[in-house]
Amino acid sequence: MIVSLEKKLPFNIIAMTTMAIINGMCFSSLYAATDVVIGDERAVKQHLEQSDLSNYSFKQIVKHGQVLFDARFTVLDGAGRPAATSAEVPVKRRKGNVPSLFRTAGPDANACSGCHNQPSSGGAGDFVANAFTAEGVTDFEFDTVDPQFSNERGTPHLHGSGYVELLAREMSIDLQAIRAKAVAKARSTKRTVAVKLISKGVSFGELSAHADGFIDINRIDGVDHDLVVRPFGQKGVFTSLRQFSINAMNAHHGIQSDERWGMQWTHSNDFDEDDVKREITSGDISAVTLFQASLPLPISVLPENKVLKHAAVEGERLFVKAACDQCHRQTLPLRALNFVEPGPFNLAGNLRQTDGQLVYKAELSEAGLKKDANGNWLIPIFSDLKRHVIADADKPHFANEGLSQRFSARDEFMTAKLWGVGSTAPYGHRGDVTTLMDVILHHGGAAKESRLQFEGLTDLEQRKIVEYLKTLQLTPVNTLVNN
Repeated sequence: MIVSLEKKLPFNIIAMTTMAIINGMCFSSLYAATDVVIGDERAVKQHLEQSDLSNYSFKQIVKHGQVLFDARFTVLDGAGRPAATSAEVPVKRRKGNVPSLFRTAGPDANACSGCHNQPSSGGAGDFVANAFTAEGVTDFEFDTVDPQFSNERGTPHLHGSGYVELLAREMSIDLQAIRAKAVAKARSTKRTVAVKLISKGVSFGELSAHADGFIDINRIDGVDHDLVVRPFGQKGVFTSLRQFSINAMNAHHGIQSDERWGMQWTHSNDFDEDDVKREITSGDISAVTLFQASLPLPISVLPENKVLKHAAVEGERLFVKAACDQCHRQTLPLRALNFVEPGPFNLAGNLRQTDGQLVYKAELSEAGLKKDANGNWLIPIFSDLKRHVIADADKPHFANEGLSQRFSARDEFMTAKLWGVGSTAPYGHRGDVTTLMDVILHHGGAAKESRLQFEGLTDLEQRKIVEYLKTLQLTPVNTLVNN
């Protein structure tokens, strides 16, 4: 079942200034006076079931999502996971005394906005907010920051994430359609068919389909072999905001989603044995997903100073001249702004469209977007959503991780989305590079030729590119609710 908004609502949190009423219910009913308990120290007073989403306006759902994103969870909400690890699948923790908050193996934060807060909720994080991530599936507790036990990652901003996920969904659909067409042709012609995997002008290598149904995947490049573009995480390993949120809620807060740690998969409503059942519901996860998806697009802000303004404008031309845009694509075309939750590519352990629960539909805002000649929306993402090797023997800085993640090599990362880079220092996947100039000069591997072209510019031309990048900024988000 798909629930669609009766009229188009702007999918932009800055525009959310009123409290709409649908079916006689308003957002305040989530926190009605009848629910007030004196001395209640829960950060989240009420929860939403997935089926509840049809009873509230989009604005109300997003506001509930911000409550969850900004909530400083307490043990009464289920914070902590005394009997569970930070693994992405339900894994019991080893017996023994483990701190309720643990800076390395987690839980390591009280709120999502504890790290995602620059320049406001949903933004990036300082070096002090770095997370330590193990290989992901069967994590164990570790009390050291030694890179042989974990990868240290900086906090990325989440602005424009709804558009990012839609781009990835469309790219995945394109790539899988190319594969299906090749397989069908190979079967009908009884000959091997080789096809190039190109979506939105980005090449992901090629594959060959044989008449017997075998598919040669050895030349697929920069995407997983299932041809699902995973746009989240610095190595491009998370399919959706929903998956990212479910993982983070458990890893960083010990708040376990019912759709992964509940009865369906663990035969328990309290897998982490903290005496709090159903800590966060599917409806809650949808709400916090929609909050993140509704964060506004990064914008371009030119300096008021005429000299700097002229330098920034010239810097954009030089950015292209140095071939920085070969990977950091200034725009990617998006066919449609329809955002459905849950999305079409979620795997087990995340709510899926085939699970028989309500699928919610909204539409992203057109505000600030332009169209190309084919009627596609141009999303100013400054990325190709593809993984690249970005280190080599001459420039090894970005090969400083000791653990591989999923199927990505240690020196392979998704092209950073440069929109908002002017507001989100420090830089690099570890957040250990303090200037844009230095992060450019650290590029190696597949980025070597572009770096060499950058190095071939004059000092003034290089600084003009930096001035241009400084114009790519985040819009501060006004707090909508008080916790």
